[in-house]
Amino acid sequence: MGIVVVASGALSFFFAAQETSAAWIAALLQWWQQVGPTSSGIRRLVIYLDNGPHNSGRRRPFLKRLIDFVEATGLEVRLVYYPPYHSKYNPIERCWSALEKKWGGALLTSLAVILSWASRMSWKGKAPTVQALDGEFPYVATIEDKDWKPYAARLERSAMLPNYDVVIRPKAANRPVS
Repeated sequence: MGIVVVASGALSFFFAAQETSAAWIAALLQWWQQVGPTSSGIRRLVIYLDNGPHNSGRRRPFLKRLIDFVEATGLEVRLVYYPPYHSKYNPIERCWSALEKKWGGALLTSLAVILSWASRMSWKGKAPTVQALDGEFPYVATIEDKDWKPYAARLERSAMLPNYDVVIRPKAANRPVS
């Protein structure tokens, strides 16, 4: 998983044994734990995504974990998805391309090799932060309708682009002011 801060160009890569929605959210949480304390005043993250199989705006396990992330951090999160076949416009895709050029066909035989190659690249003149995610990140096929209802109610989908623009607010922000 990769995270690029568009404003500064800061790049972080996170590698896990397998890519799942659980790994994706673990990477996001680890990244926020590192940058959040130095980012005072930030209350909202806008995340640009490619609607991949593990981070789709319709993938219940991913959205549930993201809602848990919102509650844990108190951040509002807006998910903005690129339409199919347009991920080339997503800045993180350019970062992956630069990484692929760096390792230039080398055999990536272990996580240590991957981490080594990734840490040697540069993005906008800076080295990326490269980390391995520890732990198991199980694949969850789906969440049953009855269990999903309270989570679905938390998703604010755009009326014009419901599949491509989703906002999740912390519960405290959803409470009416008395």
